[in-house]
Amino acid sequence: MMIIRHAEKPEEGPGLTPEGEARARAYVDYFEHLTLGGQSATPDTLVATADSKHSMRPRLTIKPLSQALSLPVDNRYSDDQVKPLVESLRSDAHGRRILICWHHGEIPALIDALGGDSKTLLPHGKWPAEVFGWMVVMHFDHHGRLQAGSTELVQEHLMPDDASVPAAAR
Repeated sequence: MMIIRHAEKPEEGPGLTPEGEARARAYVDYFEHLTLGGQSATPDTLVATADSKHSMRPRLTIKPLSQALSLPVDNRYSDDQVKPLVESLRSDAHGRRILICWHHGEIPALIDALGGDSKTLLPHGKWPAEVFGWMVVMHFDHHGRLQAGSTELVQEHLMPDDASVPAAAR
């Protein structure tokens, strides 16, 4: 399972900045070719926070990837519905490679609800407000239990030399 924050947000409005839109487009190539531990990690299930009048950013961030992979985005759950999301992920038939795009302030609760430890994984247990380019990777066994020592924070998960993403979006 992979968790990312939505792409860059404007001062006002529910959408993405031009840099955020560029990041969302760059995610297509990144996730289509992603390997973890020598195996393909291209997502086969996409999850995003439900749209609200204040933010559609998680869904907009993975929309280009959704289109490229011909996968729907499951956006049934709002930020405060971490527990129902985790229950769904544990009980519903999902793919093996799930990508979740969430709001940064709620990612620690999501990590903890999935069995991880946000306090040791993230600086001061929080996703920094100015950081958009990290990814949390969590590996689960065949019974849906988090494998010990398998959670990692991948920083700079977009290639630094990716010319399609403006420097401000890296």
